[in-house]
Amino acid sequence: MDNVIVVASGKGGTGKSTVCICLSVALVKKGKKVLLIDCDCGMRGLDIMLDVEQDILFDASDAVCGNCSFGEAIYKSPHNPNLYLMAAPFDAENELSPSVFRQLVDSVRNNFDYIIIDSPAGIGSGFVTASAPADKALIVTNAEPTSVRGGLKVRRKLEALGVENQRLVINRFDRKMFRKLRFYEDLDAVIDAAQTQLIALVPFSYDISVIMQRGAAGLEDSAALQVFDRLADRLDGRRVPLLIH
Repeated sequence: MDNVIVVASGKGGTGKSTVCICLSVALVKKGKKVLLIDCDCGMRGLDIMLDVEQDILFDASDAVCGNCSFGEAIYKSPHNPNLYLMAAPFDAENELSPSVFRQLVDSVRNNFDYIIIDSPAGIGSGFVTASAPADKALIVTNAEPTSVRGGLKVRRKLEALGVENQRLVINRFDRKMFRKLRFYEDLDAVIDAAQTQLIALVPFSYDISVIMQRGAAGLEDSAALQVFDRLADRLDGRRVPLLIH
């Protein structure tokens, strides 16, 4: 089963980590068992967003170095049954190599329905490592030129790494602001510039922004999660239309 998905962006600030968590919660709501892996070494944040910061004793580097078992480096979300996290190393110098990270993911992939990998922004060594075991990729951008150009660079790098199955997520979309700024004529122009097929258009949501700073508690009840429900369905092979706000 092609169940390992890397979530990437060309620049910081697109809301990529929020997409990772919201998608994971949506998949869990559909009965899936999901492992989130934070690959942003030295800048990890998913442990805070999932409210497990105080529980973290071991991270991915500890697991591969033999300081703990793989299972001991996986932490269960207190608010979302069947959602688990493997934290990134706290120190950037402990970043894993692509081959080692691929072996780590391969060793646990059969234990989960989906593995969602949160890649660091950009196309540096951390991105290469995060992409190594991926079956498919979600490229997260905002509807503004520098973000879209960064997403296009990510697309090309993914192709060079052999990750051909790619889809675009336009995040934090505000239709009124989009029309006011007039960076693009319409959404089709954004998609054309990104050169990637759109799979989700995520509206800007204060609800999600606030919830993410409170450990994702209550996220499953957010109305803004509807778009992620559709995204989860589409990733799971269901034919459902895009939700356009």
